Parts: sequence; C-alpha cells; structure tokens
Amino acid sequence: MDLREQEPELRQLVQDILQEAGQQGADQAEVSVSVDSGLAVSVRKGELEQVEFNQDRGFGITLYYGQRKGSASTTDSSANAIRDTVAAARNIARYTEEDPCNGLARPELSPSELPDLQLFHPWPVQPEAATELALSCEAAGLAVDQRLTNSDGAQVTTNQSLRVYGNSHGFVGAYSGTRHGLSCVLIAEDDAGMQRDYWYTVARNADDMDNPAAVGEEAGRRTIQRLSPRKAPTGTFPVLFAPPQAAGLVGHLMGAISGGALYRKASFLLDSMGRQVMPEWLSLVERPHLPGCLGSAAFDADGVATREKAFVDAGRVASYVLSTYSARKLQLETTGNAGGIYNLDLVAPATPYQQLMQQLGTGLLVTELMGQGVNSVTGDYSRGAAGFWVENGEISYPVAEVTIAGNLRDMYLNIEAIGDDIDYRGNIRAPSVLISGLTIAGDQGDGG
Repeated sequence: MDLREQEPELRQLVQDILQEAGQQGADQAEVSVSVDSGLAVSVRKGELEQVEFNQDRGFGITLYYGQRKGSASTTDSSANAIRDTVAAARNIARYTEEDPCNGLARPELSPSELPDLQLFHPWPVQPEAATELALSCEAAGLAVDQRLTNSDGAQVTTNQSLRVYGNSHGFVGAYSGTRHGLSCVLIAEDDAGMQRDYWYTVARNADDMDNPAAVGEEAGRRTIQRLSPRKAPTGTFPVLFAPPQAAGLVGHLMGAISGGALYRKASFLLDSMGRQVMPEWLSLVERPHLPGCLGSAAFDADGVATREKAFVDAGRVASYVLSTYSARKLQLETTGNAGGIYNLDLVAPATPYQQLMQQLGTGLLVTELMGQGVNSVTGDYSRGAAGFWVENGEISYPVAEVTIAGNLRDMYLNIEAIGDDIDYRGNIRAPSVLISGLTIAGDQGDGG
C-alpha cells in the first residue's frame, strides 16, 4: 500500500473538520492527521520470533475560543465522530483559563510552496524476505567470535507515514515519508561474565542502509570489545564521546535553549542570547530541507515553514528553539521548531578520528551512557558510563561502572575538537566530541 494515495481524502477531511469547527463557533482551529503503516520482523537464535503489521490513523483537533484552547483526538473519521470530537474540544476550551499566548501562528509564516524533500521511498519487502535479512544479520554477528554465545535477536522494520496539517487561516500542507531499519543485539561471555552490545542502520531509502552482514559483524565486534571490563582511574581526564553519546550531549544544550525550558525558567542557559556557550570555532546549524534525510521537514507542527538557521554561531547563542506558543511567552518570533529540531549539524573543522584519539592521549572513550543525572536548571552533569580507557592514543582496556561528572556550561566551553565520524542516524548529526577536564570516578590507581 502507498499511503500517498490517501492524501486527497485526508486533505478533504481536514477541510471538513475545519468547517465543522467554524460551525461550532471556534475563532481559530487547527487539525493534524497522522497515518502510519509498517512491518516489523524479529528473529532470535536462528528462528523467527515475531511478525508484526501496524496501521494507525488519528486526528488531533485544537480549537481556540478567544484566548481559550481545547484539544481532542479521534481515530474515527466518520461525520458523527468528527462532530463529537470537535464538540469535545469546544467543551474543554470552555473550562480552560485564558492565555494570551494561545492561537495560531501568523498566516504569512506558513510555507507558500512545499519543496520535494524526497522523503518517500517505499520498500516492498515481504515478511519472508525480511526474515531472511534478519537471520543473515544475526548469523554474521554470531560468527565474529566463538565467545558470542547468545543473542537478543535481529529485527527488520519498514514504515510509511503521511502527515497532513491544516488551519483556519487556509493553510493545508501534507508530506509523506518512509523509514527502514535493521538492528542486531548480541551477547558475549568469558570468565569475567557476560556483555551485551548492538548495532543498527536506518534510512529513508532501503538502498541506503548498511548490508545485513555489516550490521551483524559490527554488533559482534562491539560486543566482544566489551568483555572483561575494568574500572577506570579516578581523577580529572579528557573524555571522548562517541557520536551517539555526543548527539545526546548536544541535545542537552538544545533543550536548555528551547522555549519551554526558558519561559519556565528551568534552564541553565537563561538569557543566553548572544552569550558564548561553545568554542568560537564551533556552530550548530539546522538544515531542514536536506533531500532524503531523516530529520527533514518543510513545516513544523504549527504549520510554520522551516528554514536553515544557526542556533549557535561561532560559539554564541544565535537563536532559541521556539514554537509559536513559547515564542509568544518570551515575546519573540517562532523559529519553526514546534515538534523539535530538523537535521542539526555541528559545523567546525573536523579532526580525523585517529588524530582525535592521539589528542585524547590518556582518558576515557565513552560508548554508552546510563542514568538520568542531568540537572537542566543548574547544568550539573553526572552519568554512569561504559567504554574504553585510552593510553597514549590507543585503546588499553574496556571499562564499566564508571561515573563521569562536570557542569554542562563548562563542558561545552571545554570542547577541544570534533571528529570526522558523523552519525547520520538521527536529527542531531554528531561526530565524536572531545572534552577536557571531566571528573572520572572509578578505582583509584591502576584501574584494575
């Protein structure tokens, strides 16, 4: 099934819902429709474990009566259900407080044209073929080393989505997308115990995914590397965050400059516009219109056109992350980021990975973070970690049960370099990031 075939019907339903909202007295209204269809096939230890099909459709309706707001949702698109859902949103609005920041974005902020971002690449894989792909991935991983004694399985997923948004200003926009993935989780064991690790690939176009054998082999290699971990020395050392962990670190900064955190005064970066928060050689740039990328979108959840912008320019905060509502709370203009950020890149001179390891010298390479020890108000950072102890630029031994601590304000300013190993599998497209002067709590002395 090609979900794009439903777009004309859904556009008409959005128009019908907006008309019903007007008939029920709404001053303004907006409607979001989401349709998803997909397949997930899981295998474990050489056998098929689960085949799951999903198909979902839902309507979110928000009405504004003056400065009062009411929202309701439904999965039923019949005329009676739509009328009842609009009435439910109207009744909710009657009992809410007036909020001068409520309301639609200004109509001129919606896109006049929708670019073709090439996000839709259906993969007509059948369950039998998906099963074979998953089995070959798992088998390739288990074959890496005889110490790979068990598996948590491999999974193949494929998903189509269609989003339609419309509001009473007259804007109706739609975009469709696909997302395909393959993952593998393996378990290794030696005399010191068991370790688990994984790897995955994900893309809009199935042709852009890594092949199953490569995914399995990488999962196997990463799992074997973790065997017989030791404790790291205790002290102050540089830390190299691997790309997925570096993306999370950048995510904390984006959360701190998001409108919701700022107007609630729940951020360690209050009133930070123009303030230096990173080295001057580093910028954070959002590029929402990159063709075929996972984080691309032509408009946000408020129907506001997305655009390329720097959130951090030459180390200084150049823009907050704002929706229509949070922008009004801060007496600013929306940045088109209702619902999140889109293709955020770290723009800086890239250091080749081996050179980055040499620059790390003696310190910790973090490949996993655990716990929730991040205080968004103070910036205090304390996380459990696992990875590798590095001596003279070379991996010496795996480490586990390590705590790394610092303050995010200092950590961002103390970024020494970024790598050339960008991970494109998420909305924050980060490479490895090297930070100096973090506190590492492990065993004192030799790390044994």
